[in-house]
Amino acid sequence: MQTRTLGSSNLNVSALGLGCMGMTFSFPPFPDRNDMISLIRAAVDRGVTFFDTAEVYGPFNNEELVGDALAPIRDRVQIATKFGFRIEDGKQAGLSSHPAHIRAVADASLKRLKTGTIDLFYQHRVDPDVPIEDVAGAVNDLIKEGKVRHFGLSEAGVQTIRRAHAVQPVAALQSEYSLWWREPEREVLPALEELGIGFVPFSPLGKGFLTGKINDATTFDSGDFRNVVPRFSAENRKANLAFVDWLTTFAAGRNASASQIALAWLLAQKPWIVPIPGTTKLHRLEENIGATAIQLTSDDLREIDRAASEIAVHGARYPEHLQRLTGR
Repeated sequence: MQTRTLGSSNLNVSALGLGCMGMTFSFPPFPDRNDMISLIRAAVDRGVTFFDTAEVYGPFNNEELVGDALAPIRDRVQIATKFGFRIEDGKQAGLSSHPAHIRAVADASLKRLKTGTIDLFYQHRVDPDVPIEDVAGAVNDLIKEGKVRHFGLSEAGVQTIRRAHAVQPVAALQSEYSLWWREPEREVLPALEELGIGFVPFSPLGKGFLTGKINDATTFDSGDFRNVVPRFSAENRKANLAFVDWLTTFAAGRNASASQIALAWLLAQKPWIVPIPGTTKLHRLEENIGATAIQLTSDDLREIDRAASEIAVHGARYPEHLQRLTGR
């Protein structure tokens, strides 16, 4: 596995990370916990060193899972987790990035992750009630104390990124980015390049849609987050299959899967981009890792861009109440 450095930070990670959210959150039914510990360790054996979790995934049990899986090999990996939500009675109860809350989350996350330091600590969503300078200052204090190594933001807008970075250098921004959602190319990616900030795309496979394994007849578990995502309505899925069909045919011509081409495309955009596809299956993990060996030519990239620009994507990527939390 190749490695990449996130921006101008010294945070060097595997070119592909592993998003662990779906192991306990958003995409039920959830697999056996011991199987997921084995999967995370299998990822390390195959060169993955970058693992993504958050206190709100579960809540709490995702960090506990990642902590148990990685504790014996902690010196070989980098762990990213997140703060920014209030959790009451086991559920999200709004945003909170007040400095005292950030500190409390850090201390609790360190215990669940069975570690002395969080490698990358993201603000999960921008809190409009707390100046981002105060947030960056709180993380700066944690860095000085050795509890955190690097500061990150998630789904933040460009002005917030600039203001935070002026107080405490931001190592990475985590936001959605894929062939199915290219909005970051307009303003975010140029700003990150200017400031020397790495980019960690989540949902690089469009929450599974770019794998080609989902169609308009697919049904999801009643608790699956995709049931409330407009882009995943049966009508929109049917319309969106045009691009996936094209991608699958393109990939077959290069002895690859649609997933591998989608990930290889992301890796080809910038050397400081590190996607974090999630999976609960070993064969999918190995398939995703295979993307790091694919070198798309300039002709390939032009052809992919051409097709993507000609095929419209139908449906919003979030329901309205969640869309309001992004780009602040």
